[in-house]
Amino acid sequence: MNSELYNLAIELGESLKLGALTVTCAESCTGGGIAHAITAVPGSSAWFEMGFVTYSNGSKASLLNVRADVLARHGAVSEAVVSAMAEGARERSSADLAVSVSGIAGPDGGSVDKPVGTVWFAWAWQGGVETRCCRFEGNREAVRDQAIRVGLEGLLAQSKKPITV
Repeated sequence: MNSELYNLAIELGESLKLGALTVTCAESCTGGGIAHAITAVPGSSAWFEMGFVTYSNGSKASLLNVRADVLARHGAVSEAVVSAMAEGARERSSADLAVSVSGIAGPDGGSVDKPVGTVWFAWAWQGGVETRCCRFEGNREAVRDQAIRVGLEGLLAQSKKPITV
């Protein structure tokens, strides 16, 4: 793992500890990369609940309660699906914050509407969800690394906001 991601994970942990918050993640195209970055930090068990790697639509449905009709209507790489993934992960883990990510890392799988490098994110907390879509450049590894960075940056930003429980 590169030092930028490790340093982001350290900063995230410090912020979560300060706010007495816990976090979980639901990952598709990053394949557990966000959880890997987080758990590389010594002591992360104090603020990291669990991670879900839900690569298939079936696992998104069974583990995170993403409805089949939402997957069919919007596709796995969509705002609706990452929102449901983040909310499902937070509810299943009882963490205060959740991040979810679903995208097309390539080199195949893109379309005109969703080209390779399209990645959707959601960050959820009790009573709220924030989403973002990015279009990353580069090969599969570059897309995944950029997605991990954005996922961690979003968690860090959310950890610094007042959260009503």
